[in-house]
Amino acid sequence: MTAHRSRMRRVRRVAFAVFLVIAGVLLVRYALTVDWPQVAQALARYGASTLLLAMVLVAASYLLFCAYDLAARRYSHHTLPTGRVMAIAFTSYAFGLNIGALVGGVGFRYRLYAHAGLAVGTISRIVAFSIATNWLGYLLLAGLLFASRRIVPPPHWGLTGTVASWLGWAMLAAVAAYLLACHLTHGRVLHLRGRHFRLPSPLLAMLQLVISVSNWVVIAALLLVLMPEGIGYTAVFGALLVSAVAAAITHIPAGIGVLEAVFLALLGHLATAPALLATLLAFRACFYLVPLLVGVATYAVLESQAKRSPA
Repeated sequence: MTAHRSRMRRVRRVAFAVFLVIAGVLLVRYALTVDWPQVAQALARYGASTLLLAMVLVAASYLLFCAYDLAARRYSHHTLPTGRVMAIAFTSYAFGLNIGALVGGVGFRYRLYAHAGLAVGTISRIVAFSIATNWLGYLLLAGLLFASRRIVPPPHWGLTGTVASWLGWAMLAAVAAYLLACHLTHGRVLHLRGRHFRLPSPLLAMLQLVISVSNWVVIAALLLVLMPEGIGYTAVFGALLVSAVAAAITHIPAGIGVLEAVFLALLGHLATAPALLATLLAFRACFYLVPLLVGVATYAVLESQAKRSPA
């Protein structure tokens, strides 16, 4: 038994070392793709009040990201303090948005929650709940915009207005089905192909929806603050939602190139390409890079705490 535990400790050390190397390589690669002089030029175009408002909206968005994990705490029934949960959630999202969800959002959660003493099963429920929360609000908002034909895909996408409308209705039906399933199951444990899971209560499902919708609304407001004049909120919102799913499909960290392509395609008739690209550079600086710097510091603090008092 002692030899087995020793081997497992060595395996965990090696796995963590590999994890750190992968995260480090991804961070370096991401840093090399950033055109830092252009970021500085883009930010210099804005006044202090605009940048302050932008950072307030960034803070609000990351607080809502933290709320995903706080709601997941109630779903998974763990008892970690609120401050610890928020620190872990912030760090995970800061890394996840920049270097990819698998290594960042999922990998860091497993690492940090395990240090805090949670079992793998509990962490898996937190991860699943948080992912579901994020996309639940997306489905509702994108469904409303597609179904009402407020989003008109570019012609070369091959997605007609009718098809997009039906896609929107399908998204809304998925949200309704999820809420109905939460109501009908009443917290019962469900079994599917040898796996066991439990849907949240109807009240918790509604909380998921409210938090997620609020976050998407705030992120769109951040983009609108940085956008050139003459571009409406609905147009920005639609471009954000389309770019989010495009980035998720391509698995490109931070959606580099994807975000720009979608916004140029959908909003190119409302503003010049240089103006839109400058806006997106400023958005990346505020929403991705600044939280990443804070996330690195927060991760260092959490790791030092774990070494002093290992779970």
